[in-house]
Amino acid sequence: MSITVRFPAEVRDWIAHNLTRGVAPPAIVQELVGRNNPVELASAMVDAVSSAFLYGTPLPGETIEVGAAPLTYQPEALRIPQGPLITLGERKVRVVSRMQRPAAVQLAHFLSENECDQLIALARPRLDRSTVVDPVTGRNVVAGHRSSHGMFFRLSETPLIARLEARIAELTGLPVENGEGLQLLHYETGAESTPHVDYLVSNNAANIESVERSGQRVGTLLMYLNDVDGGGGETVFPHLGWSVTPRRGDALYFEYGNRFGLSDPGSLHASTPLRAGEKWVATKWIRTRRFVPRGNT
Repeated sequence: MSITVRFPAEVRDWIAHNLTRGVAPPAIVQELVGRNNPVELASAMVDAVSSAFLYGTPLPGETIEVGAAPLTYQPEALRIPQGPLITLGERKVRVVSRMQRPAAVQLAHFLSENECDQLIALARPRLDRSTVVDPVTGRNVVAGHRSSHGMFFRLSETPLIARLEARIAELTGLPVENGEGLQLLHYETGAESTPHVDYLVSNNAANIESVERSGQRVGTLLMYLNDVDGGGGETVFPHLGWSVTPRRGDALYFEYGNRFGLSDPGSLHASTPLRAGEKWVATKWIRTRRFVPRGNT
């Protein structure tokens, strides 16, 4: 049996701050108990904030349920068509493999060789060191976990970009306007991306505001623009022990948002260190509703 109790905002924010800076949940519970909170209440408060971080949901409000069943992520079927071949306009794309959790599909020849070459040529002069949102300050900083260079295209910036965005929308069944601008990343020897999730965690003001403005991310499409002959650069899912080798023109699409508004922590993924050569990849993140860039509201 559960009971509803008040959850002061200052306590919630204190818990969130400590989780963000890496304090272990049991240590936070112990501190709260030391401040004369019953252990059941302390555990429920820490679990509520931890669950918001884990599943990409908003931080709890003014009350929480003590004794309620813990949240779990329920996977759902991929939005994309079934079958070994998917027709996208004039292009037929072959399905290489499917995964149930995270819901994922590996596709061969999603892009033509000419499209790969054009994307690289367009991106190369605009590359800059990759950045991420700092989890504490919400500011864009050089990514310690992503030693690559990258850039973003605006939606429909060129006829090529518009054509690819239409293809992605047909694949996913989600409108073009739900997609963020296409990102191009370039990895050189030794570069990697350490394990992370793509959905936005409510541990800083920037992420919270972004979700309020454009909805949560629910899917990612990775498009590989070159063969990685020197080894490394695989997209790996540590919880599954599954890896995808980059092949020119191939793509990997995975979803991590369900109808209940939860995100799938099983979508944790990384790019292994590149042993030699270079790796080019294009990424499309897709939201629950129309993506509105910051400052365009």
